[in-house]
Amino acid sequence: AIMQQLKPGHASLSKGLRTNRSVVPITTSHRSAVASVVPAARHPVRRGGRSGHRVVQVHAMLDKLSAMLGSKSANAKAAPVQAWFNDAAPSWQELEAMVKAKQAAIGVDFWADPEQAPTNAYALKRTFGHTGPIRVKLYRDHAAWCPYCQKVWLQLEEKRIPYVMEKINMRCYGDKPPSFLRQVPSGLLPVLELDGRVVTESSVIMALLEEAFPDHTPLMPPAGTPERARADGLMRLERRFFSDWLNWLCSDWNHAEGKARFEACMDAVEAELGRAGGPFFLGGQLSLVDVTFTPMLERATASLAYYKGMYMRGTGRWPNLERWYASMEQRPTYMGTKSDFYTHCHDLPPQLGGCAMHADGAPVAAQIDGGAWRLPLAPLSATSMPEPYSPGDNPQRDTAEAAARMVRNHAAIVKFALRGPGKPGPRPVSAPLADPTAIAAEEWTAAGDAALRHVVHALLVGVEAKQVSQHALQVTTSSPPAGSPASALQAAPVIAAAAYLRDRVGVPRDMSFPAARQLRAHLTWLMEALAGAP
Repeated sequence: AIMQQLKPGHASLSKGLRTNRSVVPITTSHRSAVASVVPAARHPVRRGGRSGHRVVQVHAMLDKLSAMLGSKSANAKAAPVQAWFNDAAPSWQELEAMVKAKQAAIGVDFWADPEQAPTNAYALKRTFGHTGPIRVKLYRDHAAWCPYCQKVWLQLEEKRIPYVMEKINMRCYGDKPPSFLRQVPSGLLPVLELDGRVVTESSVIMALLEEAFPDHTPLMPPAGTPERARADGLMRLERRFFSDWLNWLCSDWNHAEGKARFEACMDAVEAELGRAGGPFFLGGQLSLVDVTFTPMLERATASLAYYKGMYMRGTGRWPNLERWYASMEQRPTYMGTKSDFYTHCHDLPPQLGGCAMHADGAPVAAQIDGGAWRLPLAPLSATSMPEPYSPGDNPQRDTAEAAARMVRNHAAIVKFALRGPGKPGPRPVSAPLADPTAIAAEEWTAAGDAALRHVVHALLVGVEAKQVSQHALQVTTSSPPAGSPASALQAAPVIAAAAYLRDRVGVPRDMSFPAARQLRAHLTWLMEALAGAP
């Protein structure tokens, strides 16, 4: 993840998720001319038949970058527009000290040992205070995209079963290690080792964990009871929900029929959430039913807003679902595994083979794809748009988290971002935000490093305070800023690098959703400042 060390073959901001920059169709972005766009999946994503997004090959921002990059772009027609910026941002050592001071002031530590911290995407070992042998090893995907991995991960955290973890690439964004394939020839995730026994299939794994660890917070009613019979029926409802969601999400045809079928299923889910008094499916306590529903409800809520324009929460139509979400979002176990709309809306197509865009989704997609990534950010709430988030935001904490993640692994992040102005890899994969063999343009390291220090400084002190300080970002198109030639840095490659990084911040892999949107918005500020110089 973004705070961890760069390791070859891994898929995250500092481990390999990147776009092949060859010319592929891209969905028209609704961002400003300086914003980047998210490429369409290489296996063509169905974009809504006659009423879907218009698919194009170029975008205004790419044209502008082509001109600024000059001879590096074969599409540049006008004379290159030169822009420079200054290297006046604090050093990484100074920024680290500022992060420490801010964390101390607000009472947080984003650099705490992940093994001992609340549920998080970085820990490779979780003991929950137990000192005996660890019997369980979980194999899950690096990017935290896999819904079946999330189920098992959440169950382990809820039951507080000690475990170790190994992260494995999904095929859509990288290769799987031979050692893993020798154990699991299919390569499918998740996989669990229990006392050396290898088990596949999430439902089998979850049942086994309940059986093998009965003293760790049982999550299912006893067999043979009416409560267990109802729980088993709810598991079948989850499969109906999964089917009706995907049938609508992935289809170009019969939009009204697919919507009606899905809404009927949601009415059934809503009724079941209220039957035992809520807020959870079996009543006041979370159960394996909730754990099983969680990944699919989370992904449906994101994808149907983006691709179909239908909000499952934040509108009041399904109040029991709203209450369920509010209760889940109070659980650190869930929040440590929870993704955001942007991540899901771009990780689902390569996993599903495509998602069908309807015209009703276009305005929502425009906001999720960057329209909402502008300072000042609107507050988050249970009804915030484009993404409801009941815990709300805390700008001081959120910006500190984003800055802490950047500072801790800054060298790897700079190199990762420079894949933006770099070269595509020779072995592209199906995930549109991934290119495991991309080549960074390391000749722009000084510029990329300075630019990201400007971003982190802005996160820590605020843009307005930064821009009236001695560390202000200064941009010019007439001549390099005052100072030595070494302090004059070209803007064009940095815009490409910032866009590349911004569009690949993953939740929860890299940071929480509130922190991710702060980082995305501050990277947008940088891009617009560099592209909008007089």
